[in-house]
This record gives sequence, structure tokens and C-alpha cells, in this order.
Amino acid sequence: MPRVVHFEIHADDPERAVKFYTKAFDWKIEKWGPAPYWLATTGEKTEPGINGAILPRDKKLATVNSIAVPSIDEAMRAVKAAGGKVLTAKMPVTGMGWNAYCLDTEGNTFGLFQGDPSAK
Repeated sequence: MPRVVHFEIHADDPERAVKFYTKAFDWKIEKWGPAPYWLATTGEKTEPGINGAILPRDKKLATVNSIAVPSIDEAMRAVKAAGGKVLTAKMPVTGMGWNAYCLDTEGNTFGLFQGDPSAK
């Protein structure tokens, strides 16, 4: 079955986006190649998840990626502290966990997800 293996975050100011994702989520981000393209390592290879990249906005695209976090409340505070906005209150995903939507410094929407089977 095909699965998501890479993401790209489009940014008006990629260096500002690099600072945001580094500060909010401690991602390891480094410039790759001669093009304006920054590879983002989002976790250890032994953890589930994917890595991706940040690049200059070419056109308005509406992909929402969700980021797994250990504490959605702490992540929402970190998003605000890094200059982003929290768009929704945390919401239960019954039997799975908690979800919230946020906006990064480049105007991209992304989700936060905290696993919690007791969520109702």
C-alpha cells in the first residue's frame, strides 16, 4: 500500500520557517544542495514518522501534516512561543488521542496529535 514518505512545507521566508520548526519542535534542519531547500529530520530513525523539507513557496498549496507530540498542551504553548498561532482548541479523537490545528509563521496549517486511547 502506498504511504506518505516525505513532506514539504512551503514558506514565504524559509529561514524564518526553519527557526519556527526548530524552536517549536526541536527538529534538526539543514540546507541541502544549491537550491533553496532545507531537509528536516523530525525524529530518530527508530521512531515512527517521516522527514521532509522546507522550501520557498511556489504557489498556495493546502496540505495539512500532523505532528505527533508527547503533550498537546505543551506543544500548543511551544507553537505560540515560537511565533505560530493555535487555531483550534484541543479536540478528542475518540479512542485515539487529542488533536489541534495550528498556523506556522508562513501561514501553513498543521495539526498536532497526542496519542491517548482514553480520549473521549
